[in-house]
Amino acid sequence: MLSSCFIRVARLSAASAPAATMAARRSMAAAAAPSTAVSSSFNDGPPSVFDKIVKVTIIDPSGARRIIPAMVGQTLYAACDLNGVDLGPSSSGPPQEKVRSTTWTEPLYGEGAASGFDHVLLQGGNEGVEIVEPAHDNEKKMIEAYWDADEIFPESRLASQVEINAKMDGMVVYVPDRIVDDIP
Repeated sequence: MLSSCFIRVARLSAASAPAATMAARRSMAAAAAPSTAVSSSFNDGPPSVFDKIVKVTIIDPSGARRIIPAMVGQTLYAACDLNGVDLGPSSSGPPQEKVRSTTWTEPLYGEGAASGFDHVLLQGGNEGVEIVEPAHDNEKKMIEAYWDADEIFPESRLASQVEINAKMDGMVVYVPDRIVDDIP
Protein backbone atom coordinates (compact mmCIF):
# COMPACT_ATOMS: atom_id res chain seq x y z
CA MET A 1 0.00 0.00 0.00
CA LEU A 2 2.79 2.34 0.86
CA SER A 3 4.57 1.56 -2.42
CA SER A 4 1.45 2.39 -4.46
CA CYS A 5 1.29 5.74 -2.68
CA PHE A 6 4.89 6.51 -3.71
CA ILE A 7 4.10 5.56 -7.30
CA ARG A 8 1.11 7.92 -7.39
CA VAL A 9 3.19 10.79 -5.97
CA ALA A 10 5.96 10.10 -8.49
CA ARG A 11 3.45 10.09 -11.36
CA LEU A 12 1.88 13.35 -10.22
CA SER A 13 5.21 15.12 -9.81
CA ALA A 14 6.44 13.79 -13.19
CA ALA A 15 3.27 14.99 -14.90
CA SER A 16 3.55 18.47 -13.47
CA ALA A 17 7.32 18.77 -13.94
CA PRO A 18 7.29 19.31 -17.73
CA ALA A 19 4.70 22.06 -17.46
CA ALA A 20 6.69 23.81 -14.74
CA THR A 21 9.92 23.33 -16.67
CA MET A 22 8.40 24.70 -19.86
CA ALA A 23 7.04 27.75 -18.02
CA ALA A 24 10.46 28.41 -16.48
CA ARG A 25 12.15 28.05 -19.88
CA ARG A 26 9.69 30.46 -21.49
CA SER A 27 10.26 33.10 -18.82
CA MET A 28 14.06 32.70 -19.07
CA ALA A 29 13.95 32.91 -22.86
CA ALA A 30 11.79 36.03 -22.72
CA ALA A 31 14.20 37.67 -20.30
CA ALA A 32 17.26 36.73 -22.34
CA ALA A 33 15.84 37.61 -25.77
CA PRO A 34 16.80 41.03 -27.10
CA SER A 35 13.77 43.23 -27.40
CA THR A 36 14.81 45.39 -30.35
CA ALA A 37 16.81 43.27 -32.78
CA VAL A 38 17.31 39.71 -33.85
CA SER A 39 20.85 38.35 -33.91
CA SER A 40 22.33 38.96 -37.36
CA SER A 41 25.10 36.38 -37.16
CA PHE A 42 24.74 32.63 -37.27
CA ASN A 43 28.31 32.19 -36.00
CA ASP A 44 27.33 32.76 -32.38
CA GLY A 45 27.08 29.05 -31.63
CA PRO A 46 29.74 26.40 -31.23
CA PRO A 47 31.97 25.50 -34.17
CA SER A 48 30.55 23.13 -36.72
CA VAL A 49 32.04 20.58 -39.10
CA PHE A 50 30.85 22.84 -41.91
CA ASP A 51 33.44 25.40 -40.77
CA LYS A 52 36.08 22.89 -41.91
CA ILE A 53 34.60 22.04 -45.32
CA VAL A 54 35.34 24.03 -48.47
CA LYS A 55 33.92 23.61 -51.96
CA VAL A 56 36.42 23.01 -54.76
CA THR A 57 35.48 23.04 -58.46
CA ILE A 58 37.26 20.42 -60.53
CA ILE A 59 37.44 20.88 -64.31
CA ASP A 60 38.40 17.72 -66.18
CA PRO A 61 40.12 17.66 -69.61
CA SER A 62 36.77 17.55 -71.43
CA GLY A 63 35.69 20.80 -69.71
CA ALA A 64 33.11 19.22 -67.39
CA ARG A 65 32.84 20.97 -64.03
CA ARG A 66 32.24 19.19 -60.76
CA ILE A 67 32.02 20.77 -57.30
CA ILE A 68 33.38 18.57 -54.52
CA PRO A 69 33.61 19.10 -50.75
CA ALA A 70 37.09 19.04 -49.22
CA MET A 71 38.11 19.01 -45.56
CA VAL A 72 40.59 21.60 -44.36
CA GLY A 73 43.91 19.89 -43.64
CA GLN A 74 43.62 17.01 -46.09
CA THR A 75 45.42 16.91 -49.40
CA LEU A 76 43.76 17.83 -52.66
CA TYR A 77 44.44 14.29 -53.90
CA ALA A 78 42.60 12.78 -50.90
CA ALA A 79 39.59 15.07 -51.47
CA CYS A 80 39.45 14.11 -55.16
CA ASP A 81 39.88 10.42 -54.37
CA LEU A 82 37.07 10.47 -51.77
CA ASN A 83 34.73 12.11 -54.29
CA GLY A 84 35.50 9.83 -57.23
CA VAL A 85 37.71 12.20 -59.24
CA ASP A 86 40.43 10.13 -60.89
CA LEU A 87 43.80 11.86 -60.82
CA GLY A 88 45.87 8.77 -61.43
CA PRO A 89 48.36 7.25 -58.99
CA SER A 90 49.30 9.40 -56.04
CA SER A 91 52.82 10.62 -55.50
CA SER A 92 52.33 9.30 -52.03
CA GLY A 93 55.33 10.57 -50.14
CA PRO A 94 54.77 12.88 -47.20
CA PRO A 95 56.26 16.37 -47.48
CA GLN A 96 59.97 16.85 -46.84
CA GLU A 97 59.46 19.91 -44.68
CA LYS A 98 56.77 22.22 -43.36
CA VAL A 99 57.14 25.99 -43.14
CA ARG A 100 55.87 26.94 -39.68
CA SER A 101 56.79 30.64 -39.70
CA THR A 102 59.03 33.07 -41.53
CA THR A 103 61.99 31.97 -39.42
CA TRP A 104 61.31 28.27 -38.85
CA THR A 105 61.02 25.42 -41.33
CA GLU A 106 60.47 22.05 -39.68
CA PRO A 107 62.17 19.08 -41.37
CA LEU A 108 59.65 16.21 -41.56
CA TYR A 109 62.05 13.73 -43.17
CA GLY A 110 59.48 12.59 -45.72
CA GLU A 111 60.61 11.62 -49.18
CA GLY A 112 58.32 14.15 -50.83
CA ALA A 113 56.75 13.52 -54.21
CA ALA A 114 57.47 10.05 -55.60
CA SER A 115 55.86 10.49 -59.05
CA GLY A 116 54.27 13.19 -61.15
CA PHE A 117 51.02 11.51 -62.22
CA ASP A 118 48.69 13.64 -60.07
CA HIS A 119 49.49 16.93 -61.83
CA VAL A 120 46.83 19.67 -61.48
CA LEU A 121 46.65 23.40 -62.18
CA LEU A 122 45.42 25.61 -59.33
CA GLN A 123 43.43 28.77 -59.97
CA GLY A 124 45.85 31.67 -59.85
CA GLY A 125 43.72 34.40 -58.25
CA ASN A 126 42.35 32.40 -55.31
CA GLU A 127 43.34 33.66 -51.87
CA GLY A 128 43.89 30.12 -50.57
CA VAL A 129 46.33 29.28 -53.35
CA GLU A 130 48.47 32.26 -52.39
CA ILE A 131 48.95 30.98 -48.83
CA VAL A 132 49.60 27.36 -49.84
CA GLU A 133 53.13 26.25 -49.14
CA PRO A 134 55.26 26.65 -52.28
CA ALA A 135 56.32 23.59 -54.24
CA HIS A 136 59.45 21.89 -52.90
CA ASP A 137 62.37 21.04 -55.16
CA ASN A 138 61.41 17.37 -55.29
CA GLU A 139 57.87 18.22 -56.42
CA LYS A 140 59.21 20.48 -59.17
CA LYS A 141 61.62 17.74 -60.32
CA MET A 142 58.79 15.18 -60.51
CA ILE A 143 56.58 17.52 -62.56
CA GLU A 144 59.46 18.23 -64.95
CA ALA A 145 60.32 14.52 -65.23
CA TYR A 146 56.76 13.38 -66.01
CA TRP A 147 55.36 16.28 -68.05
CA ASP A 148 56.51 18.11 -71.18
CA ALA A 149 57.70 21.71 -70.88
CA ASP A 150 54.64 23.06 -72.73
CA GLU A 151 52.33 21.35 -70.17
CA ILE A 152 53.94 22.91 -67.11
CA PHE A 153 52.68 26.28 -65.86
CA PRO A 154 53.40 28.45 -62.80
CA GLU A 155 50.14 27.09 -61.31
CA SER A 156 51.26 23.45 -61.77
CA ARG A 157 51.26 21.38 -58.58
CA LEU A 158 50.96 17.75 -57.54
CA ALA A 159 47.60 17.17 -55.88
CA SER A 160 49.12 14.95 -53.19
CA GLN A 161 51.40 17.80 -52.08
CA VAL A 162 48.72 20.54 -51.82
CA GLU A 163 47.08 20.86 -48.40
CA ILE A 164 43.53 22.27 -48.37
CA ASN A 165 43.08 25.44 -46.30
CA ALA A 166 39.95 27.41 -45.33
CA LYS A 167 40.57 30.17 -47.87
CA MET A 168 40.36 27.72 -50.80
CA ASP A 169 36.56 27.83 -50.74
CA GLY A 170 35.44 28.26 -54.36
CA MET A 171 38.86 27.44 -55.81
CA VAL A 172 38.99 26.04 -59.34
CA VAL A 173 41.32 23.15 -60.12
CA TYR A 174 42.01 22.11 -63.71
CA VAL A 175 42.98 18.48 -64.30
CA PRO A 176 45.03 18.13 -67.52
CA ASP A 177 44.98 15.04 -69.75
CA ARG A 178 46.50 12.13 -67.89
CA ILE A 179 49.73 10.41 -68.72
CA VAL A 180 49.31 6.75 -69.60
CA ASP A 181 49.88 5.06 -66.25
CA ASP A 182 48.22 1.69 -66.71
CA ILE A 183 50.69 -0.06 -69.00
CA PRO A 184 51.52 -3.50 -67.56
